[in-house]
Amino acid sequence: MGRVDGSIAIVTGGAKGIGRASAEMLAVEGAQVAVTDVDEEAGTETGNDITNAGGEAAFFEHDVAAEDDWERVVAATEDTFGAPDVLVNNAGIYQIAPIDEVTVEDWRQLMDVNVTGVFLGMKHCTPLMREQDRGSVINLSSVAGLIGLAGHSCYGASKGAVRTMTKDAAIELAEAGVRVNSIHPAYIDTQMADYGAEVQGASKEELDAMHPIGHMGEPDDVAYAVVYLASEESKFVTGTELVLDGGFTAQ
Repeated sequence: MGRVDGSIAIVTGGAKGIGRASAEMLAVEGAQVAVTDVDEEAGTETGNDITNAGGEAAFFEHDVAAEDDWERVVAATEDTFGAPDVLVNNAGIYQIAPIDEVTVEDWRQLMDVNVTGVFLGMKHCTPLMREQDRGSVINLSSVAGLIGLAGHSCYGASKGAVRTMTKDAAIELAEAGVRVNSIHPAYIDTQMADYGAEVQGASKEELDAMHPIGHMGEPDDVAYAVVYLASEESKFVTGTELVLDGGFTAQ
């Protein structure tokens, strides 16, 4: 308890899955959490559940691809809690398709959310972190940003961009005391994994078997890493990739 006492965190895509687990765990460990998502109903529920459990949270509806939404959400977070010193860029969408079946519209939508959303989050939050001489940015990438996977040309390109953008920002912001790291999960037992199984015609057991450890990860497995990177325990960690994959990329 208390690993991130005094921190103010923005968690995008916080309504469900990894985002919800991360928001909940940050709150348990002492952070005030701005939960953001396009899903107002589920996001409100997440915020309420955190508050009812004794934490401090507020929900803000948020399209991460829209710059004016970022301006509004950051201002609302400041008004509610104060200037954020933790940013979890979690919001993302997933697509599996052969490269010749990916439409330009699909490509642009996925890049807008997965890449532009991360860029805008850093653009609008890191100046406030600079002013505090501290901060932690945690960008959710994927094993698809590290290795090649059939059908993942669009998604993998977006997650590879997040990986490199993270390193660029880490170098740029190191002197200001702001750390920037990326997390690279394999399949985590969420709606995205359900989609992956459906598109690939695989059962849950088959997805489990893709990981040498014998099973997919759980949202809390990623949330633990988020709390670590948000806390002072990781004060010497920046510009790196934290791979959470049950051995997937070691094969």
